[in-house]
Amino acid sequence: MPITDLPRLMVAAASSGSGKTTVVCTLLELLRRRSCQAAAFKSGPDYIDPMFHRRVLDTPSYNLDLFLLGRNEPGRDTACRILGRHGRQKEIAILEGAMGYYDGIGMGSEASAYELASATGTPVVLVVDGRGSALTLAAVLKGMAAFRKDSRIAGFIVNRVKPMVYARYRRAWEGESGLRSLGYLPDMPDCTFSSRHLGLVTASEIADLQDILRKLGDAGRMSLDWSAMMGLARTAPPLSWKEPDMAAPADTVRLAIARDEAFCFYYEDSLDTLRSYGAELIPFSPLHDGSLPDCDGLYLGGGYPELYAQNLSRNGSMSASIRQAIRQGMPCLAECGGFMYLHDYYRCQDGQLLPWAGVISGETYMTGGLRHFGYVTLEARTDTLLLPRGKTLTAHEFHYSGSTASGSSCTAYKAGSSRQWPAIVASGRLFAGYPHIHFSGCPDCASRFIGACRQFRKERMR
Repeated sequence: MPITDLPRLMVAAASSGSGKTTVVCTLLELLRRRSCQAAAFKSGPDYIDPMFHRRVLDTPSYNLDLFLLGRNEPGRDTACRILGRHGRQKEIAILEGAMGYYDGIGMGSEASAYELASATGTPVVLVVDGRGSALTLAAVLKGMAAFRKDSRIAGFIVNRVKPMVYARYRRAWEGESGLRSLGYLPDMPDCTFSSRHLGLVTASEIADLQDILRKLGDAGRMSLDWSAMMGLARTAPPLSWKEPDMAAPADTVRLAIARDEAFCFYYEDSLDTLRSYGAELIPFSPLHDGSLPDCDGLYLGGGYPELYAQNLSRNGSMSASIRQAIRQGMPCLAECGGFMYLHDYYRCQDGQLLPWAGVISGETYMTGGLRHFGYVTLEARTDTLLLPRGKTLTAHEFHYSGSTASGSSCTAYKAGSSRQWPAIVASGRLFAGYPHIHFSGCPDCASRFIGACRQFRKERMR
C-alpha cells in the first residue's frame, strides 16, 4: 500500500460564482513563480476548470469525482490513488471544489467537495465574496465551518474586497468565526473569466489569459499569506491507497482520439485507464484533418461542436472516413459533443441543415435551455460495446442540445431522483450518447472497449 506525505489544500466556497477558479489560478501562478512543483485537481465532473489549471502549470489537471469513481470504499480509494500518484514528488497539491462546498446529489452532500475533502483528508480554505458585507461575513464563515463537525474548513480568503475594508474587518472576521484569514484578492473586473452555456469559456479561447494570470499573480503576491497557506497544507495527514492488481497488456491497440477546438472534454485519468489496458492514444482533428489516422478504435469526446458546425460540415472527407470506419466495424465511443457530430445533420438556429458524419440517422440542434444536468446511472437494456445487458455504470450529463435520435439501448436513472429516460445509441461496436463516463470508475468498461479494438485489429489484418 503506497503512502505519501503530500501537503494539500482544497479551495472551496459557499456557492458557485464566488471566485474559486480565480483564486486557484492565482495560487497556481504564485507557485509557478516560486518554481514550486505543484499538482492541480478538480472536485466533480467539470472539464473546463482543469483546462485553466493546465494553462497555468503547463501540466495536466485531474478530476476527483466520488460519483463517477464510486462512493464506496474502492471509489474513495481510487480518488486517493489519483491524488497520490499525481501528487507524489510534488511540493503541494491544490484541489478546487465544485459548486457550494456541501452541495452534492439532490438535497444531500453525497459526492460533494466536502465528501471529497473527508475522503482524502484535505484541509479546506473557504473563498468568500467580500462585496456588500461587513460583520455578516463572519456569520457565513462560522456557519460554514460549524455546519458539520468534520468540515475541515480551517481558513478563508476574501475575494473582491477593497484593501481598506479587509484591513478594517480582518480581526473581527477571524475572532468571530474562529478561522484564520489567509488574505484577500481585490476586485479586478479586467481579470474575470467569461462564461457561456456550459460554464466558463475554455482557457484556449481567452487571448489575454497570460496577461490576466500575470495581474492575478501580482495582486496575490501582495495580498495572500502564502506561508500560512503552506503551513496549513502541511497539516494534511499522510495519504495511502491500494494499487490495482493488473497484468500488463499483451499488446497495444491504436485508439484515435478527437482533440481540437471542437472536441476537448476528456478526463486525464480516464485516458490513463485506457492506456493501462493497452491503448496507444492517437490524437486527430475532425476539424482540420482530412481523414482518420491508422487506428483500431475511435473515441469522440465532448466539447463545443456547435460552435464549429460549418467547418465540421465542410470537412466532408473526415466525415466519410469516420462513417466508413464505423460501418466496417471499428469500435467507437462518442460522448455528448462527439455523439452530436455522428448525426446525419446539425440544425442551425435559422433552420439550415448542415451535413455531419452521417452515422446516426437523425439531427441534433441547440435548445433554449438545459436539457439534462447531473449524475446518472446507465443500465444496459441489451449487450453493448461497454456494458453487458443488465449491468450499470455511472455517468454525467450536461447539455443544452437535443437530438431526434437519443437512443434507447440503456436507461438513464438520475441520481437523487425518480426520473429516468432512454439513452445511448448502441449497435454493433458503437456506443454513443450524451452521458460522459470516467473509465477509472468503470475499468471493466475500459477492458471491453480496448478488447473490441483488439478484435477489430485482428479482423482487419486477416
